Amino acid sequence: MDQKNSERSAMSKQTKNETFKVNGEELLKKVKEVLHEGNVRKITISDKEGKEIVVFPLTIGVIGAVLVPVLAAVGTIAALVTECSITVEREE
Repeated sequence: MDQKNSERSAMSKQTKNETFKVNGEELLKKVKEVLHEGNVRKITISDKEGKEIVVFPLTIGVIGAVLVPVLAAVGTIAALVTECSITVEREE
């Protein structure tokens, strides 16, 4: 396969977005659950009005120690918001 075909196949991968509404107490638990399920490309956390608070781009194969700063940030956000939504972009 030449480079052009390889780029096309990489670009043709489909993504699917899922949105979950959670309260601040459930936020960290839900993010951990979503990460455990796998195939996550990006997580966006928005406030109850729909304004993006933070976006975490993730690469396939992100594990362990690399996630610690992400989870710490999510924990901080959870302490500050009462209601929010999590949008998860997955690769199919």
